[in-house]
Amino acid sequence: MSQDHKAQTVPEKNIRIIACGMIAREVLAVNAQLRFEHIDLKCLPAEYHHHPEHIAPEMDKAITRAREEGFEHVFVGYADCGTGGELDKVCMKHNVERIAGPHCFSFYMGNRQFAESDEDYLTTFFITDFLARHFDTFMKRPLGLDRHPELLPMYFGNYTRALYLAQTEDAELEENARAAAEFLGLAYEYQFTGFGDLTAAILDASSASN
Repeated sequence: MSQDHKAQTVPEKNIRIIACGMIAREVLAVNAQLRFEHIDLKCLPAEYHHHPEHIAPEMDKAITRAREEGFEHVFVGYADCGTGGELDKVCMKHNVERIAGPHCFSFYMGNRQFAESDEDYLTTFFITDFLARHFDTFMKRPLGLDRHPELLPMYFGNYTRALYLAQTEDAELEENARAAAEFLGLAYEYQFTGFGDLTAAILDASSASN
């Protein structure tokens, strides 16, 4: 097979997903499962989880950059994620779609299941693979809990349990999640979700770009 023919058979990246850094590994894993080679992934900092007011304006800039770089098809790899509808305004401005749901915990669980559940999640602290992997660097240290554990009741006093929504079956991550729950003084629960609605969202985004 000639090099020219090989080059012609390699799918061109024709869609950009601009995602939260907290789900970057999962987006790449879904792409690998689907054998997608036409998706270009860019991420905004995971730290915006702590500062959701940054998400919409930074997404606005990121979509503009994607258009300037020639990406006609852009998909937003966020749920609302605490923006209070501001992210939807950005999506409407640029005529792009985002992942459905209020937050990643919902779409990992499955938005329908989350919405129809009888569970009271107001007192639930959710842990994902990302948080299980980076609890110390993403939660404990930025909140000062490693230096001032007396702040725990202020941040987590209204929670009663920690629910680990696992994207992968990983004994080390489960142990990390259990340790995080113990540190926070919360009852620990485990639920394997896989990638939930994320897979369907990426499939739909890919179909829309064809």
